[in-house]
Amino acid sequence: MSKIAVFFGPEMGSVHRVAKLLASKMEHLNPDLILVNEATAEDLERYDTIIFGISTIGRDTWDQKFGNVDWAKFMPTVSSFDFTGKKVAVFGLGDHITYAYHFVNSMGILAKTVAKNGGQIVGKVSAEDYTFQDSEALEGGLFLGLPVDEDFEPELTESRLDGWVAQLNKDL
Repeated sequence: MSKIAVFFGPEMGSVHRVAKLLASKMEHLNPDLILVNEATAEDLERYDTIIFGISTIGRDTWDQKFGNVDWAKFMPTVSSFDFTGKKVAVFGLGDHITYAYHFVNSMGILAKTVAKNGGQIVGKVSAEDYTFQDSEALEGGLFLGLPVDEDFEPELTESRLDGWVAQLNKDL
């Protein structure tokens, strides 16, 4: 069995909560949880399967007193990393009401960066059950990962994760 990790950020918000919930649902794979604010390229190298958790707008955006943190700090590492031979899944938190024209854009930008750098994107999800206007994360009617809206659809998070984990169990 390949080693698996869930890299996520920011800490202490919805992404963190969903990352922990996801890890508990994948307990049989014993995934490591790694904060992107503390992660390095060496950390990425250690895993055959990587799951990234990102928010379109989160605490790191609103809490400007902390400066360049979390994904802003880690994205240059991702952008220059060779993901060849690695399976990568992404979940993204977004707000389909307030940001209907930018729904989970960061998830799409991240997934496209990984794919451009040789990673195999797994865990694509149909856009059929989502309401939004536009998204950078959409390709051919599929999201490049799992969108989660903890602001306006928190009651759907658990069932969406259950379905995604079942899908990932086949893809990984």
